[in-house]
Amino acid sequence: MSGVARRTVVAAAGSAGLAAALAACGGGADDKNAAPEDTTLARTGDIPVGGGKILADKGLVITQPKAGEFKAFSSKCTHAGCAVSSVKDGVIVCPCHQSQFDVSDGSVKSGPATAPLPPEPIQVVGEEISLG
Repeated sequence: MSGVARRTVVAAAGSAGLAAALAACGGGADDKNAAPEDTTLARTGDIPVGGGKILADKGLVITQPKAGEFKAFSSKCTHAGCAVSSVKDGVIVCPCHQSQFDVSDGSVKSGPATAPLPPEPIQVVGEEISLG
């Protein structure tokens, strides 16, 4: 085998190996065996009317100010950055300095916080609440 032919064979084999490795790492939209990502944050039944549920791992608090109306806010207090700890009787409470926020719009009901909790987009489909 000549030097040119041998280089051509080695280059072709290397290219084929690279193509096979890249294809194995692929897995695009055609991958029918991929599990769908579950984006559900909570179920509507998990959120009490006038109260809420804190999702610490997501940095969210989901509330239900009125029956069938759901809202979400950052769970990080705007005063000192502590995580809120409870939701009941229409208020979201921060344990660090007792700031209280309204479950309907995140506004400050009592300080020392002066800024409202930032709203977060959610969507409700059937009984599932997910990021929107």
